[in-house]
Amino acid sequence: MKSQFYELAAQLEHELAPTEALVCNFSAERSDFVRFNQARVRQAGSVEQRYLNLRLVRAQRQASATIALAGDGDDVALGRRTLGSLREALAELPEDPWLLFNETPQSSEVERRGALAPAPAVVEQAMSAAAGRDLVGFYAGGTIYRGLANSRGQRNWHEVDSFNFDWSLYRQGDQAVKTSYAGFDWAPREFADKMAQAGEQLELLALPRRTLEPGDYRAYLAPHALAEVLGLLSWGGFSARARQTKQSPLMRMEEGRALAAQITLSENIAAGVAPGFQAEGFVKPPMVPLISAGKLADPLVSPRSAKEYGLATNAANGGESPESLDMAAGALAERDVLQALETGLYISNLWYLNFSDRPAGRITGMTRFATFWVEGGRIVAPVMPMRFDESIYRLLGDALVDLTRERELLPDSSTYGERQTSSVQLPGALVSALRFTL
Repeated sequence: MKSQFYELAAQLEHELAPTEALVCNFSAERSDFVRFNQARVRQAGSVEQRYLNLRLVRAQRQASATIALAGDGDDVALGRRTLGSLREALAELPEDPWLLFNETPQSSEVERRGALAPAPAVVEQAMSAAAGRDLVGFYAGGTIYRGLANSRGQRNWHEVDSFNFDWSLYRQGDQAVKTSYAGFDWAPREFADKMAQAGEQLELLALPRRTLEPGDYRAYLAPHALAEVLGLLSWGGFSARARQTKQSPLMRMEEGRALAAQITLSENIAAGVAPGFQAEGFVKPPMVPLISAGKLADPLVSPRSAKEYGLATNAANGGESPESLDMAAGALAERDVLQALETGLYISNLWYLNFSDRPAGRITGMTRFATFWVEGGRIVAPVMPMRFDESIYRLLGDALVDLTRERELLPDSSTYGERQTSSVQLPGALVSALRFTL
């Protein structure tokens, strides 16, 4: 795919006028998909697709279009017709004052080979590990491709093998255990252990449910639950534009507030699935510190924000949200979580999160799936869904007890249109108090 993309880009560049510039962004995949329901395979198949985004620039004006590629000679003719349409559009467009492209070519090439299991082997192992339980889930695995070529001679390529199996074991009513297994190298034993752990929690859901009164409870947030919290904070929390316009949910950190010293967050492109370059051709640094030892560090700066606010870009995407968010581990061993929790809530998942007071960093949401009441370091009952409302400065600040040593890679499981490349790598979090209102 790389050679075909570069050849196509070179041919289209020959069509340019001296005053024009072209940026080509390539997105493709070769993936296997399997959908499970009631412990049976309901849909399985393989997908190969390729898309090319053409962005034509002239006199501080830009226009873009995305086309589907067939991988043959017809692609050149389609690209030429698309360039013609973009030229017509440019004539009608106003100047873009914040237009900024990389003018200094920085080429790069990353090919990360993984050890993926064939889809039939995944199916066989899933059915065996589920042991007759009601398995509902979705597996996607294969190679993801991203590329960039511009008329300044820059060439960037990103090719990575990865997989994500997102599933639930369903019991009855609204009772289920949701978990996932993802990475670059499929390990049957690790997958079986994940399934076994989910099966153990499913059995615990058969215990009589407990309804808790509103109030503060000691709690453990598993990595999936913590991912929901950090996903919400990524809506502007690390954005240069949000800081400049005073819309960041972490605005009080700019005024001196801090999180716990254990909290260190970074955009760790080197360890994630996402490519090390972005749509305007800027190359991302391997790591950008976002929060260091509880204190606010660098923002994510897109090229447009860089030009508008007089900043240096660090090649963030247009939304200035993390694509490879990484939280440093703590000292708590995962096997000791229940003993360290002692009495409180074990929270596997959260959902329906939103800001209850964005400038103050207050968030609200609900527990979901396997949430348990723990006494004496032992799970004693599943808990009815509850709503929490909490300040991030208490949740990851004053109330934070520890983070787990083990971390989990959680890729974006969305496959709408194509497999996504964003991911988070997080530990679990033990907190001394989490405020529930309902």
